[in-house]
Amino acid sequence: MSADKPDIAVVIPCRNEALTIGKVVDDFSRELPEARVIVFDNGSEDATAAVAAEHGAAVLAEPRPGKGYVIESMFDRVDADVYVMVDGDDTYPADRVHDLLEPVLSGRAQMAVGARVVVAEGAFRPLHVTGNRLVRRLVNWMGSARLTDILSGYRAFSRHVVERLPVVSAGFEIETEMTIQMLYYRMKIVEVEIPYRPRPPGSRSKLRTFRDGFRVLWKVFSLFRALKPLTFFGSLGLVFLLLAVVCAIPPLHTYLTRPHMIIHDLPLVVLAVGSMVLSAGFVFLGIILHAVNWRLREMHNVLTRRK
Repeated sequence: MSADKPDIAVVIPCRNEALTIGKVVDDFSRELPEARVIVFDNGSEDATAAVAAEHGAAVLAEPRPGKGYVIESMFDRVDADVYVMVDGDDTYPADRVHDLLEPVLSGRAQMAVGARVVVAEGAFRPLHVTGNRLVRRLVNWMGSARLTDILSGYRAFSRHVVERLPVVSAGFEIETEMTIQMLYYRMKIVEVEIPYRPRPPGSRSKLRTFRDGFRVLWKVFSLFRALKPLTFFGSLGLVFLLLAVVCAIPPLHTYLTRPHMIIHDLPLVVLAVGSMVLSAGFVFLGIILHAVNWRLREMHNVLTRRK
């Protein structure tokens, strides 16, 4: 990265945002006249691509439906020193982009996230507030962090993030995955509070509350199982160990007090032994996968430094 003039790319994932994309492109072009503004058209059925091009943005098509695919395509097709990712629905303020860029350009962080502060009624749907709070608590617990907004679509990050971060999500769970992967690879995230406004009249959100909410929670669970196998499988091992102890107490009591009656407790003995075997198996599996993860992370770090 050039210290004097870094190459900045503003990348805008879009699907059917013809009503707002022109203003978003104009706002970011005004704030960052030296930056490239690139709109990724994710199969829009309206004039999103045409409007973006009319306002001076470069337009790239990503036919696979889903924001995660757009981010994957962005990582593959856009080369820059610093990236600004923002939604095309005009809910994020372009004039705060300098606050997001500062920690990244100064080297204080690899990613800056616009932590949304609601300034107008209707910016968040009620169920989204509850869902965001649940996801935030789960991710912070997983990553030993204190982040306030996991799902923000307004982020600035360095080339280092693009080179290191694996992206496998297809849809709106991509922000959750990026945050968890950042914490897992011990890259620095800072948050910058920004005002968040509702969509303008006539603009409709693509987010489906229950379907996409379930996908986000499933992504958290999947990444927890994959990135924290010792904790995940160790917890299962502890559950089966407690089950084995509970099942073993009645047969043990019978054996000590009435040995001739132990035959009646054989089903509990079998369940206790089976639970104990499963407990040991889960713990052993967690240890093996933890060692494999550690080795893979070491290899990933070495390969990244060689680029």
